[in-house]
Amino acid sequence: MPWYNGDYPPAYKNQPEYLREKAVEIANALLKEGVEEGIAIATGLKRAREFFDEQE
Repeated sequence: MPWYNGDYPPAYKNQPEYLREKAVEIANALLKEGVEEGIAIATGLKRAREFFDEQE
């Protein structure tokens, strides 16, 4: 199930908004590629954190 407009997985609930938005973007892209929802959620969050760590 793709996430849009403030709808996001419960695992993202306590994340900062900027991180949550990036994680949703990544997770949605993974879903389009056929990745399972649970894997997409976890990978989206991990890659979003990596993205912002590299920005520092």
